[in-house]
Amino acid sequence: MSLRDTQVVILETSRDTIRVRIGLHEFLRAPSFEFFARVGLPKIIAEQDGPGPSTIKVSDYLVGPHLDEALAAGQDLIISWPFVGAQILDWTQAEAIWKYALFATLGLRRTQMESPVQLSIFPGLPRSSCERVCQMFFERFNVAGFSILERPMAQIYAANALNGLVIDLGYHWTDVSAVYDGFLLKQARASTPVGIKACLAFLAQVLKTNSSIASTLSPPESPLSPEALHQAFQDLASTLYHRGLVKPPVLGPSQLASGEAEEEGVTDIASILVAGKERAVIEANIKRRANQKASAAEQAKLKEIEALDLVTLEFKGKEVTVGKERHRFCDPLFDPRVLKHVPGLEATSFGHSEKEKDQKPVLSVSEAAWHVLSRVGVDQRQYILGSPNAAGGLLATGDMTSYVKGMGPFFAVLLGRYIVQNPEQHLMNEVQPKSVRTLKIPDFYSEYREKGEGYAAFLGSSIVAKVTFHESQTRSFVTKAEYGENGPSAIIGMSPALL
Repeated sequence: MSLRDTQVVILETSRDTIRVRIGLHEFLRAPSFEFFARVGLPKIIAEQDGPGPSTIKVSDYLVGPHLDEALAAGQDLIISWPFVGAQILDWTQAEAIWKYALFATLGLRRTQMESPVQLSIFPGLPRSSCERVCQMFFERFNVAGFSILERPMAQIYAANALNGLVIDLGYHWTDVSAVYDGFLLKQARASTPVGIKACLAFLAQVLKTNSSIASTLSPPESPLSPEALHQAFQDLASTLYHRGLVKPPVLGPSQLASGEAEEEGVTDIASILVAGKERAVIEANIKRRANQKASAAEQAKLKEIEALDLVTLEFKGKEVTVGKERHRFCDPLFDPRVLKHVPGLEATSFGHSEKEKDQKPVLSVSEAAWHVLSRVGVDQRQYILGSPNAAGGLLATGDMTSYVKGMGPFFAVLLGRYIVQNPEQHLMNEVQPKSVRTLKIPDFYSEYREKGEGYAAFLGSSIVAKVTFHESQTRSFVTKAEYGENGPSAIIGMSPALL
């Protein structure tokens, strides 16, 4: 490993999350640090900031674990997410986040900075903002080299493809982007303000309708206050999500909605070992043999329990049993109107009623995907969706896919139906794909098996960095000397995707 390999920093910046690691390795490793892309400002400092130019400094903001500790201690803070939007909303807050990632988590020193940085960032940032980002990294952080990459490109590279439709399911937003021949199609992007946060709030509202859960959390002998009960339902929804106990809806017995179909009685040992699924297969076989030995009555009871799809979990010192309603977590992705009366959300923005004609309705994820595809040339569409004769496909990625498995196959089926049933039948011809192929991160990336497609942007950024900081003929990063000569605009000439 060369010195440059050991010094390269991979810095992934989504709208909601920061992931960072220093050093490239033969077997590309997962991020070493991860935290929310948010900052906290003490209210007392905000109140002292009078009219006119702001006097708030980078050092005034709390970031990462420091912010989490302050929130847990009950400090009065103003929380901001500077990347939740089409533009960087506050440059001082963005600097505070990136400064923390480089110097607090990685232990780098500005005066002795020898690290080039590969930054992956959410799509749609204008070139003027990319220049300002470049300026910040050289002048404020003193980096040795700098390269910028839009997240959908990194994500599709991680799936070993150059074409595809990327659905990035984040905390606040879902981004849908089309990548063709390795580059993001600028005109083919869409975003919808529905993500993990909205799904959690909706699931908490659904769980409230279950009287059994309500009586368990707030028993008659020691009832909780309305505020405490509301928080308990939110915490329960979060627990179900983070334990991987929710899944996409099942469209039908003949359609693949989660996981891959397995041939009965046939076990592919090699693929199981590569995927690291030995324990799961052994446990499934033991359970199957036990069910075969059970009596007819016992088997009937097992089928009844399986049909109810109940799970019992330890939650705040109590045993809580939850049924199929937990799988409604994903409903807002397919119909944002269900969020209209959910407390804590911008309710009116999710309505489609006659009274709200002047307000632009929120797109479902499938509507956003079709909007993207409608802006793609018909001849390109077969490569992006992965027809039998063209590589490519749909990649469901983002933080949600780390906990909710099977999102890619589900969206593929849903979007496939949407394409066929769409009224724009004049687009149907011999090059129009009739189905949608799914993409995934290859199993041989051992450190990504658990998180899978959720870490696609970080893996893709690492792959690109291995090429970016080694290719002398076609390199796509800015050196410190080039920045000194050409200024911030140097990043445009060294980033083909920005031209």
